[in-house]
Amino acid sequence: MSTVIEQPVEARLVSAAPRMQSIPATLRYDEADPFAVRMAFPAPATLEGVDVCWTFSRELLAAGLRGAEGNGDVRVRPYGYDRTVLEFHAPEGTAVVHVRSGEIRAFLDATGDLVPVGLEHLHFDLDHDLDELMRDTC
Repeated sequence: MSTVIEQPVEARLVSAAPRMQSIPATLRYDEADPFAVRMAFPAPATLEGVDVCWTFSRELLAAGLRGAEGNGDVRVRPYGYDRTVLEFHAPEGTAVVHVRSGEIRAFLDATGDLVPVGLEHLHFDLDHDLDELMRDTC
């Protein structure tokens, strides 16, 4: 059984409206998937009215606190004194949210206490994952 860290964060949705709308979000880290971070948005906060979860690397999130990172579906960059911008690109459009950098740092510190950066491979169960992939074949 793996340990999971979940941290609620206040995300501010960037839109054409004069004031950014605050939406709840949750950062999630599971030591069974040590390279990944998930950011989940509840159904009321999405255009489709369904829960949405984005998965990206912990390394991307950490690097995005220091400078612009990412060139795919998820991009992260610092903004101002204590904000980090996360951009989520999908065929339906792009969502841009601001999160307090301090909240992200606290989350990353907790994940680092659980699985130190650079030691992720020690928490990766490749045999189990291969068994899961091969279970329904042939």
